[in-house]
Amino acid sequence: MRHPRTLTARLVATVVLLTVLTTLVVAAVATLATRSYLLERLDRDVTQSLERIPGPGEVLGSPPPQGDLPPGVPLGAVTAVRTDQGGVGGRILGTDGDEELPDDALAVLTEVPSDGEVRQVDLPGLGSYRAAAEATTGGVVVSALPEEQVTEVVTRLVLVQAGVGGAVALLALTAGGWLVRRQLRPLREVAATARGVAGLRLDSGEVDLGERVPAHLVDDRTEVGQVGAALDMLLDHVGAALAARQRSELQVRQFVADASHELRTPLATIAGYSELARRRPDDAAAARTALAKVEEESHRMTALVEDLLLLARLDSGRPLEQAPVDLSRLLVEAVADAQVLAPGHRWRLELPAEPVEVPGDALRLHQVVTNLLTNARKYTPGGTEVSVVGDAGGFAVHDDGPGFDPAVAAHAFERFVRGDPARHRGAGGGPGPGGVGLGLSLVEAVVTAHGGTVRLRSAPGDTTVEVRLPGAVSVPPSSDPARS
Repeated sequence: MRHPRTLTARLVATVVLLTVLTTLVVAAVATLATRSYLLERLDRDVTQSLERIPGPGEVLGSPPPQGDLPPGVPLGAVTAVRTDQGGVGGRILGTDGDEELPDDALAVLTEVPSDGEVRQVDLPGLGSYRAAAEATTGGVVVSALPEEQVTEVVTRLVLVQAGVGGAVALLALTAGGWLVRRQLRPLREVAATARGVAGLRLDSGEVDLGERVPAHLVDDRTEVGQVGAALDMLLDHVGAALAARQRSELQVRQFVADASHELRTPLATIAGYSELARRRPDDAAAARTALAKVEEESHRMTALVEDLLLLARLDSGRPLEQAPVDLSRLLVEAVADAQVLAPGHRWRLELPAEPVEVPGDALRLHQVVTNLLTNARKYTPGGTEVSVVGDAGGFAVHDDGPGFDPAVAAHAFERFVRGDPARHRGAGGGPGPGGVGLGLSLVEAVVTAHGGTVRLRSAPGDTTVEVRLPGAVSVPPSSDPARS
């Protein structure tokens, strides 16, 4: 199985490859330029030596000189002639005198076109030469110079460049590796933070995601900083989600425990009175008492279960009915009912001149108002003044009762919240004797499902629950007497 290469290895390999390719290109260009320059010089020397060679007759008729070279003809030059009568001859100019040119080399030179152009020829036994031929009086003269010096210089240059290229590649490998690892160090620090978080247990319980990317690695102006900032943002979101999950788990456990506790009492009562009726079948009074108690506890359980089902539906995001609701009429009816049920309280209703209409579910909004007024009625002493004030944005319920227990006020809208059952509370005061602590929870859930907000302010003698509903508008009064 082939192991994946690390980013460091890939970057170092890329740096070395680019360095080697650059070195090869520079070396190739330099070699070609040098060779071209040397060949041009050699061709120029061939042309100049061609001009200094004696005529064909002189070359063939003169004995080989001993010692001095012909003026202007470089060492190692090869000359050849071909007369008009068909005679040929040639020699190699050396420091110790001229040497006769071998016949096979002479045959190659005499075939060179006599146009003065320099050409490359391979002379058997002598090597590669640059040669040019020119027609003169009595025949053709040929001059050639060896390419050996050019080849030696180019070969030496290539060897030097190969050595320098190898040294440069080794330097690129060493320095590039150090530089790349140094530049990737911040990325490794970010990865270390991610590994530290990945090692935490996130499946249950309270999770502390306090670990974050170092501050110097969250600069959005750099690529690593962008990665670090994104990781920090992700950790913030994950931490918030885990905290919300933990709160939800705690609430669910508490909710189940409280619901079980609330259901246990009526179930125990029903079981006890059923047992009483079974043991005393001939006692009509006991049977009636048992049936009445069973019916009472059944109603209590039914109300509790219906409240729990409503909360579950609202929690699941199930939409409520959306229809125009006459909020002013709803408040008038709710206050009128409260006056009949609690004549010992002082009830006051304030509404704007024009009726207020809101989009929503009339039954659920009526439940909100009824819950608030019922709590104000049940958990404040007689003589308490309860005021309901409606306006174009919603309504508020205020009472001058003792108010909320400070320990409970901050959690008043949580489910099954309980305070001291011996204390009375103000409007929406939550559970008292016989209550189960779902009143304000339902109020908040229904108002939130309508897109509104509910807020509690409580102090001794001054408790207010304010409900704000979006989309509330004032409508012209109707001639309908039911709305007057």
